[in-house]
Amino acid sequence: PAKGVKVKLELLSSNLVPSAATPHHHGHTSGPSRIFESQTDEDGRIKAWLPYSSPTSSGEVPVYTLEDVLDELTGTGASQWVLRFDTGAYFGEGKTFFPEVTVVFRVEEGQHYHVPLLLAPYSYSTYRGS
Repeated sequence: PAKGVKVKLELLSSNLVPSAATPHHHGHTSGPSRIFESQTDEDGRIKAWLPYSSPTSSGEVPVYTLEDVLDELTGTGASQWVLRFDTGAYFGEGKTFFPEVTVVFRVEEGQHYHVPLLLAPYSYSTYRGS
């Protein structure tokens, strides 16, 4: 398992965030930004997500939780999310072909998915887990 991989989770689109970013915009939306961060544990899993506080923010600390965002999404239908794995920092500068692995996925309302990432310096694979 890959311990210590930094990961960001971002809500890209839903009826709550009508004009959301594409994966290339890295979080700039016209709606409220909902970005979380975490790090994989010794089993390569994420146990908890914390609100992401951008270094360019005005100093205000985000006070929302993932549960808050999921509650806000109730009744809005499907949502689109992105996971960004900082594989460059994990492997070391210049020691991986993929310095960031980005996985965009869709979640139907009320569903809960695992999104495993199988990772090596020069390849990766992902799938929808149960």
